[in-house]
Amino acid sequence: MPPGDPVETILWNRKERLLNLPTEPGPPYRLVTSSQELAQIVPSLMKEKVIAVDVEADSMFHFTEKVCLLQIATVSQCLIIDPLAAVDLFLLKPLFLAPEITKIFHGASYDVRCLGMCCDITINNLFDTEIACRFLGIGESGLNAVVQQTFQVALDKKYQKKDWSRRPLPAEMLEYAARDVHYLIPLRAILAERLAQMRRASWVEEECRMISIVRCLPENGQPLFLKVKGAGRLDRHGLAILENLLQKRMDIARKKDLPPFKIIGNTALIRLAEEKPASRNALKQSRILSDKQVSMYAEPICLAIREALEKKEDDLPVYPREKHKPLSRKATLRVDALKQWREATAARLAMDPGLILPNALAIGIARENPRSLEQLDRVGEMKEWRKKEFGEEIVRVLSEIK
Repeated sequence: MPPGDPVETILWNRKERLLNLPTEPGPPYRLVTSSQELAQIVPSLMKEKVIAVDVEADSMFHFTEKVCLLQIATVSQCLIIDPLAAVDLFLLKPLFLAPEITKIFHGASYDVRCLGMCCDITINNLFDTEIACRFLGIGESGLNAVVQQTFQVALDKKYQKKDWSRRPLPAEMLEYAARDVHYLIPLRAILAERLAQMRRASWVEEECRMISIVRCLPENGQPLFLKVKGAGRLDRHGLAILENLLQKRMDIARKKDLPPFKIIGNTALIRLAEEKPASRNALKQSRILSDKQVSMYAEPICLAIREALEKKEDDLPVYPREKHKPLSRKATLRVDALKQWREATAARLAMDPGLILPNALAIGIARENPRSLEQLDRVGEMKEWRKKEFGEEIVRVLSEIK
């Protein structure tokens, strides 16, 4: 039965219509290719109560990623905004700041970082349908799976990893971009209703507020090897080689305007740091790189390896290792008790146990051993919804341990 609120009724009716929409052709859209055109549209967008948003970027194809398309859907239209056509996305800043307008994303974390980094856009009143799905216990929370389950429509994802910086974009890619926001408004209406019924709306609201302030961390001069999985197992000369190779790769990627992984992958760099082939012949015999990579990059790679091998012991890097105080026997018992409670609670609520209580938080609580809700506040990552919903249970579980 449709809700009583007029706006919610519109959303409900649109949801009912969408149930019978075919996959092809895509929803109608308006392509915005000038700042003047966007400036004329913004006042009408500011009157909306809810908009759906998606971003297409080019991090898979270029060294410096950028926003290539910004899709915005309302209950009545879909806009595809092209910033590469010199459209100034700064014109949308008031729209994203407006607290009275709900901005719906699916898997918002990357889009929020991208808009913040590339366009200095801050988002207020964000609703992430992917987070909502997870808190409702929906196992497959990807957009394609959720739309198929909710609207019996299969989204074609073959353009998901295409180069969105190419111009002109074919009609099929524009239709794909429009579909990505087409279902978000009715989906949000359905999910919000279920969250309210299950009394989990405030949980998702707090999580979405945390997502909305996510930003890319600035480069702080730390070694590049800290971001590479497996670097910690290298010896000190291997670590120096890896850092040199990462720096060389960054220079090459910048000059070629390619993402670094398209020059040489991290797995290959780790192997080079382990085997240390310092000549072209040794590099070729190692079979770590393709013949094409050897022909293109043998000289800078071998130079980077030789320079690292020539370093004195005092100049070699040391992998920083966090010294964690081992858990006491009593703290270990508390962790076990919290995990048993978590599993039972997750089963009762049909949720992922990691959402109820992440392992790191369980360890933090076990170390602190709070005996009251006030003491529970001292534990990092203890969000308000967890404290409100489970705080008393957590304190009780700890108090019952003999």
